[in-house]
Amino acid sequence: MTEETLTITSFADLSLAPEITRVIDEIGYETPSPIQARSIPPLLEGRDLLGQAQTGTGKTAAFALPLLSRLDLASRYPQVLVLTPTRELALQVAEAVQTYARHLKGFHVLPVYGGQNMGQQLRQLQRGVHVVVGTPGRIQDHLRRGTLKLDRLSCVVVDEADEMLKMGFIDDVEQILQHTPQERQTALFSATMPNEVLKIARRHLREPVEVRIKSKTSTVATISQRYWQVKGLGKLDALTRILEAEEIDAMIVFVRTKIATVELAEKLEARGFSSSALNGDMTQALREKAVERLKSGSLDIVVATDVAARGLDVQRISHVVNYDIPYDTESYIHRIGRTGRAGREGSAILFVAPRERRMLAAIEHATRQKIAPMKLPTRQDITERRVGLFKEQILSAMQGEDLAFFEELVDRCQQEYEVEPRRIAAAMAYLLQQDRPLLPEEETFAEVAPPSGPRFSGAGRGSGDEGLRRYRVEVGKVHGVVPGHIVGAIANEANISNRDIGQIKIFHDFTLVDLPENMPPAMFRHLQQVWVCGQRLQLCLDTGGDSSPHQGKPPKRRPAGKPGGGYKGKAAKKHPAAAKRASKKAHQP
Repeated sequence: MTEETLTITSFADLSLAPEITRVIDEIGYETPSPIQARSIPPLLEGRDLLGQAQTGTGKTAAFALPLLSRLDLASRYPQVLVLTPTRELALQVAEAVQTYARHLKGFHVLPVYGGQNMGQQLRQLQRGVHVVVGTPGRIQDHLRRGTLKLDRLSCVVVDEADEMLKMGFIDDVEQILQHTPQERQTALFSATMPNEVLKIARRHLREPVEVRIKSKTSTVATISQRYWQVKGLGKLDALTRILEAEEIDAMIVFVRTKIATVELAEKLEARGFSSSALNGDMTQALREKAVERLKSGSLDIVVATDVAARGLDVQRISHVVNYDIPYDTESYIHRIGRTGRAGREGSAILFVAPRERRMLAAIEHATRQKIAPMKLPTRQDITERRVGLFKEQILSAMQGEDLAFFEELVDRCQQEYEVEPRRIAAAMAYLLQQDRPLLPEEETFAEVAPPSGPRFSGAGRGSGDEGLRRYRVEVGKVHGVVPGHIVGAIANEANISNRDIGQIKIFHDFTLVDLPENMPPAMFRHLQQVWVCGQRLQLCLDTGGDSSPHQGKPPKRRPAGKPGGGYKGKAAKKHPAAAKRASKKAHQP
C-alpha cells in the first residue's frame, strides 16, 4: 500500500462534473476526507483503485462522485455496478448515489437485493438504469435469468470485500466479475486486506492506485454519547420530548441540508422553543448575530449544517443532537466536539434509522467508545419536569417578589366565595399554565408500532428453543461452508436478525439450521433459491432429527395417503400437476 501526500484541500480542486459540484455545495461538504482526496483523481482518470479504509471514512462519496461525473446519461444501460455484502449497505449506497446525482437529468439508480419484489426490479431494469447497487446473490439471480446485462459496464466497485469474504460471497463476486468486460475500470475497497481479497485484487485489477487510510479519530471523555433508533415516532416529536425532559443549557441540532436548518428551526419555534437556523446561505452578519444570541442566552437552540458550525465555540452548549446521521465518522467527531468544552460535561445524541446501523458501528469503532441506546422520555417524565419548573417559578416569586397585593386578593376571594385558599391557589395555577399545560396531551405519547418487517417469536439459540424449527439446506463441509456463511446469507437475503437464527450443524454435504417456525411462505420460497458457496440452499423442513440419518441424502417422502404424503409412482404420472402441488406443500412450513 502507498500513502500519497494529501495536497487536495477543497472539492473545487477536483475536476468533478458541475452538477456534482453543485450538490456538494448544497450538502455542505467543505474539505474532502483523506479517502476522497486520494481516490477521486485516479478514478476520474479511469484508473483502477485498491483502497483500504474503514466504514464511515467517506468512501461512498470517494467512488460515487467521480464515477457519476463520467456517466453517459444518454445511454440507459448499466454503466456502474456496485457490489455490497448486505442489503442495508446496498440501500445506503443507492440512497447516497441518488443524492449526489439529483441534478443529473434522467439519471436512474437501482438497488438490487434479496427479499425485494423481483417484478419491481425487472420493471426498473427494463426502463433503463445507469447504476446498479446490489448484493451478490440477487445480482447472480438476474444474471442467470438474463435480466441484467453487464456487457457494457464501464466500472465495477467491490465495497467491503473483507465482509464479502466473511459471509461466503467472495466466490460469487469472482463469478460476477467474469460477466463484465475485461477493459472495465475496477475499484475494490476493504477495511482489512486478507490474502483471499488480495488474490482477487491481483486477478482483476490492472496496475491499481493503492490507498490506505488510517483511522485516527477519538472523542472527548467528558461527552456522554447516546443513540435513539428511529421507529414509529417522528424525529421532531422525539426531539421535542428530549427538549422537554432533559436539563439543557443550549443545544446544537445538526441536519444535512441548508433548507432543513430553516424548516426545523421554524417547527421548533412553533412548539415554543427559542431556536434559529445557522447555514452557509446566511450572511456573515446574521450568522454572527445567531452565535452572539446563543452565547448571551437569548437563544437556546441552533439548527446547523456541518460547514456553518465549523469553529463554533460556545461554552454553554450542553447538548449536540445528530438529527440527521453524518455521512462519515470525522463529521461526527467535529459535531459532538461543539459540546464538552473547557472541561465541562456534554451530551451527544444520535438519531439512527434502522438501515443506518452500519454507520453507528463505524462511529463506535472510530471513537473507540460504545454508544448507549436511550429510551425517549415518557409522559410521566415530562409531566414531572414541567411541574418541577413550575414549582421553581412559584418559589422564586415567593422569595423575591412583593406579594402583599396578591395575598389581599386571595383573602378577599376566600371571604366572598367561601372557599379554601388551596382551592384559590389551584385556580390561579390553572389559569397561569393554560398556554403550556403541566400535563402533556396523552395521545402524543401513544405507543407507535416500529417500522414494518418480519418479526418472529421465540428468538434464541439451540435446537429446543421455542418458536424455532429445524431446516435443511443443501450445502456442507465439502463446499467449504462455515456457520458465518449460513448466518450471513440468511440474515442478508431474508432480513432475519442474527438473534432469530438458532443452532447450526454442518455435515458433509448438507447443513441443519434452526429458523423461526412462523416464517412467511414468500420468505421460505426465497431462501430456497439463495446461493451460498456456489450452491443453492434448497431450504426444506428437516425430518431426520438431530442424528440426521439421511447421510447426505434428501429426506424420504411419507407414503401417499398418510399425513404429509403426496402422489407417487403411477399416481404421480397420471396427475403430474397435483403431484407437483403436493410435493411443494410437503416442503413448506
